[in-house]
Order: sequence, then structure tokens, then C-alpha cells
Amino acid sequence: VQLQASGGGLVQAGESLKLSCVASGHPLSSYGMGWFRQAPGKEREFVATIAWSGTMKNYIDSVRGRFSISRDNAKNTLYLQMNHLKPEDSAVYYCAASERSPYGRTRSDYDYWGQGTQVTVSS
Repeated sequence: VQLQASGGGLVQAGESLKLSCVASGHPLSSYGMGWFRQAPGKEREFVATIAWSGTMKNYIDSVRGRFSISRDNAKNTLYLQMNHLKPEDSAVYYCAASERSPYGRTRSDYDYWGQGTQVTVSS
């Protein structure tokens, strides 16, 4: 499967962005999906995950209540709605697909990665 992330940009603190990740080559419904992010000089960290059917979701504590992960398997698209953005949310955001893990929280759970989309939040 190939993943293409988009929707990043430059926003002010408190504003919102919605990221999208389109899958091609294989149905999105076959995969557990996740979002990760990587800020300059930091490790890539887990942000959110959603199971194949969309019924199970999990978030890193720092985004819970502000971010919402969703998927539309009919459109082969994964989303991340990000509200009340903070400067510390600034990073390159990556979508990832897992053949093995329905809602993994670690990089090793995922088999395929998108190219990343930059999110910058100014204070």
C-alpha cells in the first residue's frame, strides 16, 4: 500500500487543521492505521491510532480531547482533526499502516509509512 499525507500548514495557536492520508494499491480497510509526528531533533512519536473498523481509537495523552482520528474506508482515507493547536504540536506528521496490529502505539507496529506533512503552529 502507498500512503499520501496532506493537509499540513502554518496556523496560529488555538486554530485547527485536518490532515488526510490517502491509501492506494490496497484497501485501507485491511490495515490498522496511525498518525505519528516528529519535531526537529526529537524521536518520531505516536499520536493516534484507529482499528480496522474504526471502533477502537487511542491517543497520546498530550492530544487527547483536542485531536480526533477517523477513517473512511470507502474513500481509502485516514483523517486527523486537530483542534486547539499548540506550538508544541509543530512537527512533521506521518500516517502509517499496519498489517499486524489493529491499533498499535509504537513505530515497530507499522509496516508502511507516508511521506509526512509539515504542521507549524505559531504562538
